Amino acid sequence: MNTFKPYLSAIEAPSLAEVQALPGLVLLEFGTEWCGHCRAAQPLIAQALATQTNMHAPWQHLKIEDGPGRALGRSYRVKLWPTLVLLRDGHEVGRLVRPASVQVIQNWMSEV
Repeated sequence: MNTFKPYLSAIEAPSLAEVQALPGLVLLEFGTEWCGHCRAAQPLIAQALATQTNMHAPWQHLKIEDGPGRALGRSYRVKLWPTLVLLRDGHEVGRLVRPASVQVIQNWMSEV
């Protein structure tokens, strides 16, 4: 049973303009519920976010369901799932594709 929060559908997902207007650090996670790579990454991403130590700037995490014709994923040129895109005040500052370990995600988070 999946205990992780679901991806936002195309109807629920914010528009590009709404995402770009979000203040602070925003982690966009593009993927699907049925993707094996996405399912395998869920506990890794959750653990990395739980150990995120930058408390003066907490991260907002948005899980966006992606697929052909999905506007937000196309705006960020997402090709593989999961793709993590980090935004700071609406501007992309980092990207990680198919993270394979908590350590990889934590290292990436500390670099950006």
